Amino acid sequence: MKTYILLLTLLFTTFSPAQQIPANAKKLIDAYPNQIKGFKNNNIIFKDNTTLVYDDGKKKTAQQLLDNPDIEDQFLYPYTTGKSTSNTKAQDPGRIRNEEFFKKIYGNSKAAVEQQLVNINWCPKLVNQKIKVTSANGLDKIVKSLSAELDTHPELKKYLTNIGGTFNWRMIAGTKRLSMHSFGMTIDINVKYSNYWQWDCKCKSENTKLSYKNQIPEQLIAIFEKHGFIWGGKWYHYDTMHFEYRPELLN
Repeated sequence: MKTYILLLTLLFTTFSPAQQIPANAKKLIDAYPNQIKGFKNNNIIFKDNTTLVYDDGKKKTAQQLLDNPDIEDQFLYPYTTGKSTSNTKAQDPGRIRNEEFFKKIYGNSKAAVEQQLVNINWCPKLVNQKIKVTSANGLDKIVKSLSAELDTHPELKKYLTNIGGTFNWRMIAGTKRLSMHSFGMTIDINVKYSNYWQWDCKCKSENTKLSYKNQIPEQLIAIFEKHGFIWGGKWYHYDTMHFEYRPELLN
């Protein structure tokens, strides 16, 4: 009997759900190995031994998800690679972002982010434009690889010319939320061939019914996704110039 009880104790100790790492937390650990070292007691543990709560247990409205999400909320809307279609379900995969998480990954101030910025020669054959991206997580090397592949596609040149922006520490227009451009891990391609929901509806209300518009070819989107970038054109609140490094959402 004692042996049986001991075996049961070992079983529940080893396989208790409390000891398991949530699948999406594991994706974060795998995606940002230089910054995150583990998960314990509902907390993401960073290499400097600081922590952030993974799941705050709160139910949120769509607006609260944008303004005050926890880390788990970032995975609420699944991101799907491949053929791009307009999002008719008012879902924005990747647009929900916990600001404190990204500050831990890339820097908690403009000065801290700037210390990690490096210059990249963007598509030297087709475009030859200098852009700044972060070196955190080795992203500068990833962007160089992305640039090299895009540089072999002259048919995409017009979209890659006059890059709209990379690093810019600022708030998202009409909000109190920090833009992901603040971290040097985004690329806006040529604005001339882009659509943005606020421009098209001439409004800023998140509740406005939108009519989807896009001019960006599937080929270009697929190359960015291959290198770990999600595309803002897959959001209901579309931003078709916007590509953002979020490898955890592509696993």
